[in-house]
Amino acid sequence: MSPHPIQRRAALLDGGLGDPGNNGRLFSYARCGALDEREEFPVEICRELDLLGLPRAYVPVAYGGELRRYDETLQLMRAVARRDLTVAIAHGKTFLGAVSAWVGGTPEQARALGTRIADGAVVSWGLTEREHGSDLLAGEVTAATHGDGYRVSGEKWLINNANRGELVCLLARTDADASAGARGFSLLLVDKQALPRESWRPLPSVKLHGIRGADIGGLSFTDAPVPGSALVGTEGAGAEIVLKSLQLTRTLCASLSLGAADNALDLAVGFARHRQAYGHRLLELPQTRRLLARSYADVLLCEALTLVSARSIHALTGELSVVSAVAKYLVPTVVDEVLARLGTVLGARSLLAGDTWEHGRFQKVQRDHRIVGTFDGNTLVNLHALVNHFSLLVRHSRKRTEDAAGLAAATALHAPLPEFDREGLSLLPRTGSSLTQSLAGAVAEITAEAAAGGVPASLAAAAQQLLVEADAVLEAMAGHRPTAVAVPARAFTTAERYTAVHAGSASLHLWLRNRHALDDGAGLWSGGLWLEAALTRVLARLQPAGLSAHDEVLDRLVPHLTAQHAGGRLPSLLPYSLVKDSA
Repeated sequence: MSPHPIQRRAALLDGGLGDPGNNGRLFSYARCGALDEREEFPVEICRELDLLGLPRAYVPVAYGGELRRYDETLQLMRAVARRDLTVAIAHGKTFLGAVSAWVGGTPEQARALGTRIADGAVVSWGLTEREHGSDLLAGEVTAATHGDGYRVSGEKWLINNANRGELVCLLARTDADASAGARGFSLLLVDKQALPRESWRPLPSVKLHGIRGADIGGLSFTDAPVPGSALVGTEGAGAEIVLKSLQLTRTLCASLSLGAADNALDLAVGFARHRQAYGHRLLELPQTRRLLARSYADVLLCEALTLVSARSIHALTGELSVVSAVAKYLVPTVVDEVLARLGTVLGARSLLAGDTWEHGRFQKVQRDHRIVGTFDGNTLVNLHALVNHFSLLVRHSRKRTEDAAGLAAATALHAPLPEFDREGLSLLPRTGSSLTQSLAGAVAEITAEAAAGGVPASLAAAAQQLLVEADAVLEAMAGHRPTAVAVPARAFTTAERYTAVHAGSASLHLWLRNRHALDDGAGLWSGGLWLEAALTRVLARLQPAGLSAHDEVLDRLVPHLTAQHAGGRLPSLLPYSLVKDSA
């Protein structure tokens, strides 16, 4: 099967890396398992990715790279994460370290950085500190003016590639006056190789439960001289640039979760297809089929949300403060649930490490994935961001300010995407959420489709239930009264429910805009099967007590999941053939 254009570069990368099931390949499951056992950084694998040109996908075309579309870059990272999360996190961190230059740097600064990345430079992002965690504005690292540059002092901690990174994009306090607030912080792109050796030192590496081989540590600076040319953007703009950059990185973090889910589904489906239990194949047991079906439906829901979110970077840029928070909260949360469910299918094998079974792949991916929810703002941080947007989301919803053209580009996969315009990034959602504001129209389309016999009435009923739930969530958001501290627990619950509504709306729009172009006759798109399954999973989050009433449709997903697995294809809405070396 030819890959969809969005997947084409990912399929080429996969081909270049070869079959991960072949122990002789450099980037194989066996090698990744062995590196994990030794807690060893995947140096050779990262070098292989460099040789295959992956760093160029982190650099926008305008700055000398090959990043044209963020939906393509997300699929590339998903392909790497499917093999090993440690490698994906270790290698992909360079994008996170560089993104502030793409968002806030001068063209000259960004081009110079792009050249170094294309040549193999590793970049890290120094945001957090030991005593302050996600509270970036409490940071104590200072950059005092000294001549035409700065003197940097203090410690940054829990930095990915802290030791291996040649450059670090550092958030530092440039105004000692606490009243300056967010305007007291600036970003400096520090070249560690240019610093006097006595002015900085690496902190000891941190041992982690997951991604054991990653380079996680810290940096300590003592009066380190940094030139004024290292300033990213303007002095005092550091916090704003970081928050805007996080809108991109939080969205792309979904690639890590999807890759983890791909890996785990491959293991669980393969085991269920061949394992005998109680005189039957495990796959023939109703409970196994239901666990696999729920997991597959959850992954398709996350994929639909992620496809729309990545395209929104280009098409709904002014809404990314909402889009990115939804994706960063919901996708890792759902995939954690999927991994726990698939562990039940595998039983004791889900716990085996080393060479005992499948190189310890499942226990490794489950351990590794737990850290994804903490990257770039943890679960509570992203939910709190949504709570802070409640009043604006309600206001825009009542005024119906959706961006119809942007919504069409974000959801129609065949539509051309505008170039990403960093000037469109906003700390507040400029038009609210076009996805949720237009939910009623999408439900009306589905209802009309059902009346014409194009989709089952049960699909229209699920969409109508989603609309009822969405109205209830909007009313709860309208009833929230903002507080500076002690946000009530019910506000976080409302934010969780909002993410489910947002994902359901993304799924509806994605199916409606692509159902004819992607109907290959196999039945996943035709008749709305995957959509009804995805909405079933959304309603399960919104109406837990009514879960069993909607679950029947999930059973019809199982043949599609097993067919994709048996055919060596990605378990996806946009499947393509994975590389399998001949025996």
